[in-house]
Amino acid sequence: MKKLILMQFYILLGGTIFAWYNFFKELTGSSSCVSCSQGSLDKIFTPCFGGAIFFTMAFILNLILLKNKNK
Repeated sequence: MKKLILMQFYILLGGTIFAWYNFFKELTGSSSCVSCSQGSLDKIFTPCFGGAIFFTMAFILNLILLKNKNK
C-alpha cells in the first residue's frame, strides 16, 4: 500500500507542477499555443486555474495520507 501511495504522490506532484506552470504561463501571456482563457478577461475562471486548484488539493490530501501512514 505504501508503494501505491508513493506512486500517487509523484503523479500528483507532476500534475500539480504542470498545472501551475500552465496557469502562470497563461497569466503572463507567454502562451504561444491555444490558451485556456479563450478570450476571457478573468484568468481565475479558466480551466487551467481550476485544474491547478484540483491537483493542489489532491496533492495536499496525499501528503496528509503519507504523513499518517508513517505513524
